[in-house]
Formats: sequence, structure tokens, C-alpha cells
Amino acid sequence: MKFNLSPDGQKYVRLMAWTQVYMRFNENNTGTLRGPSEPKSSQLDFGIRRSRMVLLAQLSPRFLIYTHLGINNQNAVSGGVSPTVDGKKPQFFIHEAVTEYKVNKYLNLGAGLHYYNGISRLTNASTTSILTMDLPLTNFPTIDALDQFARWIGVFAKGRVGKFDYRVSMSDPFLTNLPNNPLYVAGTQAGNPLALGFSSTSATGVVTNTGTNVANYNPQNDGHVYQGYFSYNFFEPESNLLPYTQGTYLGTKKVLSLGAGFMYNRNGMFSRSASSTVALNNYTSTTDLFNTVPTEKHDIKLFGVDAFFDTPLDTARRTAVTFYGVYYNYNFGPNYVRFVGAENPGYGASAYRGNALPQSGTGSSVYAQLGFLTGKKTLGSKVRLQPYVAYLHSGYEGLRNAAGERQGVNVYDAGMNFLLDGHNAKITLNYRERPDFNMTTVAGVGTAGTVVHRPEITLQTQVFL
Repeated sequence: MKFNLSPDGQKYVRLMAWTQVYMRFNENNTGTLRGPSEPKSSQLDFGIRRSRMVLLAQLSPRFLIYTHLGINNQNAVSGGVSPTVDGKKPQFFIHEAVTEYKVNKYLNLGAGLHYYNGISRLTNASTTSILTMDLPLTNFPTIDALDQFARWIGVFAKGRVGKFDYRVSMSDPFLTNLPNNPLYVAGTQAGNPLALGFSSTSATGVVTNTGTNVANYNPQNDGHVYQGYFSYNFFEPESNLLPYTQGTYLGTKKVLSLGAGFMYNRNGMFSRSASSTVALNNYTSTTDLFNTVPTEKHDIKLFGVDAFFDTPLDTARRTAVTFYGVYYNYNFGPNYVRFVGAENPGYGASAYRGNALPQSGTGSSVYAQLGFLTGKKTLGSKVRLQPYVAYLHSGYEGLRNAAGERQGVNVYDAGMNFLLDGHNAKITLNYRERPDFNMTTVAGVGTAGTVVHRPEITLQTQVFL
């Protein structure tokens, strides 16, 4: 909805709102609970994947302000005030709050809580025009760890020179992975200093803790986060007024975009060597573990290269094809792997519960999606169909079985968009087959067991105004 404040439409206020609702059957990962002491092998559940709004104002050709707020991932089990164990009253929070100034036709400068990410096109994706039902989440490797739901507080520059588009940003990392109290000794911190080791007790009662050589986010991280994404469009230009990149144009535009991007954060991770052993009996309530336990710092270095192609095929029937492919190379330090499940139906704090799978880590990923838009009147006079397939393959150095062999991550998606009114009103039916690694903990390190592929069938409705 757009409200013009000047006769020529140069000054305006615009409101955008959208909601995506799930109905889903999920075969749960091994050991999943639906509630306290309530194992659940599978379930049918309902949830709100996203419900958001953006308020945008252009009161001068050079000045832009917008605020993006909403909720995500609410179901009856999780996503609420206590996100992993309570679905009620999810936090309605600000996703973005940005002010922007146009210096000239080649350069815009902005600041605030922003979405000007690096790495890839998909790391800047719009959630209203996705080809597939959802994003793979591997495109957001630090989501809700260093960032606030893929957003950052900082400054950015963006622009276009001919067919070349760019965006760069410098931001502060959010503090994360914090210890339990100011003295750094309590609860899990006392038995597992800085959560980077595993403990054992000798016959004489001496408790020692040995490092795992698995990196985690550094709670003392104060280095800026630098990001950039650069792309070249061979055919029609794409809008860059807002940061969100289009997932599919539904036959309205011919686009071939090649891009590359990065993210860098100095000392963003830390770890303890497997040769690091400390005696916990020597610690007191005033021990500062950061100065006592030896650790190593690691830079976060993330890179991506991608290609996006979207073109009409038959202009009379308005058929079209959409393709996107990306390669990611991530370095978070030794053996880091993170499990994430979108709108997770599992109860509790286990990282492996519900529909979780390895989302990011030190290693590489390849992701591709392909869709075809059928012609007019394929299913009545108004509904159009858009079948699609997608595939994600990842290899992480920290995802290994008991024999020490790497375990690949293979995720398959196939679905159909029923376009009632383009992206403004659509229904998506998606089938996913994902790996369940039957994870156990051996010497403080997650270890994969027998891999079983689990089905996940989701019907999503989307209304976008």
C-alpha cells in the first residue's frame, strides 16, 4: 500500500505486510521430545513461519527511512518467550531500522540495523518472492549468533555503476555465547570451562577438563564485521532501492546475474586445543576462566559465488524458467558445525531435535534450485503453477562418524507454488527429505551415527500486501 505525499509521487509512505503460515507433517530426528519426557517420532503441527511488516518513507529524493518488524518461527512448542520450550507470546522485534542518503546516482550511504549482507545473493534474499517454499538457511551462516536474525548494527554503502551492483557494510558483532555469570564459574561453566572441553574424574577424585578442538563463538569478540556482495547483470537491471533480492520474477523480467561476496570478522571464534587439560579442583568462585584457561582465537572467513537466471520463455503464454546456484566456502575455525531447524517442532534445548540439520560450519556447500512457471489458464483462469526442485550438499570438517570419517549433508526439496495472485497470494506444497545423523556425544564432541533420511511435508500459505 502506497500513500503519495506529493502529486508526482516522489514523496510517499509505503506499508508492506506479509504472513506465511505452515501446516506440516514432520518425521522427527532421533530422540525428539514433544514435551517434557514425551518422545515423539513424528507429528502434524501448525505454525507461523513469518509475520512481518515494513514501513517505508521517501520524503525527499535523497532521503529514505524504513523500519521492518515482526515475528518468526512460532508454533505450539517453540518460538515464544522461552524460544526452545514455549510457543506462546513470541517476541515482536525490530528486524531493520535504517536511514539512507543518496550521494549521487552511483552511491548511497546508510546506517542503522540493516540487511546489507555479503556472501551471496541469497544472503540478501527477500522472503516474499522465494522460488522454493523457504530458504536453505545455509545462506545465513551466523543467524542469531553474531547478528540479529541476519541483521546488523552498522553502516553501509551501495550503488550501481552501469551493470555492476555493489553493497558493502561494516558492523558490530552482537555478543553471543556468553558465560553464565560475571565470575565465569557456575553451572555448566564450572564443569566445562568456556564450554570448550569435556571432563573426567581420576581414581583419586581429581577432576580434569580437556579441550575438544571444536571452535565456538568468542564471547569477547569486539572486531568489526566486514561484508560485501558484488554482482553484474547482463540483461535487465534489478531494483536496489531496498536490500532484498528477488527470488523469481514470474516471467516479468529477463535477468542473468553473476555475483560474489564475503564476510570477515577478526577473532570471531575461539577454541581449546585437544592438548589443553586443566584441573577443575584448582578453581574457585573468583577464578576468571578467560585468563586461566588457554584458548586460541580464529577469524571468521566466509565466501560465496553465485549465478541467478530468470527469463520468460513464451511471452504469449507467459511461461518462464528460474535458476539459482551458489557455492559457499566457510571457515569458522576447527571442527565447528551448527545445527538449525526452521520453526523447529521439537521440545527442549538439544541442537539435534525435531527437523534440525547441519546448517553451517567450517567446510563448503553447494545449493541449487530450478523452477518452471506454467502458462496462463493451466489451472483455471487465475491460478498459475510453478513446480520447482532444490538440492543442498554440504561437507563440514567437524561432522564425522565414530570412525572419524566425514559425513556429507544432502537435502532434497521438491514442490509446487499455486500462484493465486503472483507473490501476493500463493500456496506452496513442499516435500523435503533431510538427513538425521543420530548424533551422540563422544569425548565432548557430537558424533554421527547411522544416517536416516526423514520426510518433511509442508503446506504454506502466503499473503503479501
